[in-house]
Amino acid sequence: MSGTPLRRWQPDRSAAEPPADQPSFLTMIGRGARNRCPVCGEGHVFRGFLTLAPACEHCGTDFSELRADDAPPYIVIFLVGHILVPLIFVVEKVWLPPMWLHMVVWLPLFALVSTLALRPVKGAVIGWMLRLGPTGDHHGVLPASTARADD
Repeated sequence: MSGTPLRRWQPDRSAAEPPADQPSFLTMIGRGARNRCPVCGEGHVFRGFLTLAPACEHCGTDFSELRADDAPPYIVIFLVGHILVPLIFVVEKVWLPPMWLHMVVWLPLFALVSTLALRPVKGAVIGWMLRLGPTGDHHGVLPASTARADD
């Protein structure tokens, strides 16, 4: 192996600031949570219950590259768990209901609250993704200078 050290990849920091005409981070998240286009606030984000529209019908913002994947369910599980589990502990401590009653009340409640929270959370994640950039690889491939010297 030669004595030349390997170069470390450095990210492109030339475009660190978002465009000036883009809304603020919280505005985009809030609009997405309300099923409004995070950019213009007029069009819709969803075509179905959780199916993204191909683009905003008002401003034409493209949603086709956005993939929220598993982030919304993880966020919903985190939020619903932190809201309902303390209530379960309080009910258990105060009233001591039988286990069958816990199952009859809490399981459907968890399913209902999780289902109702999934769409606004996915819309908020879409707003978050639009604010940060649709994909992580939009800067292109790594430059050739990052290849190892002995390749």
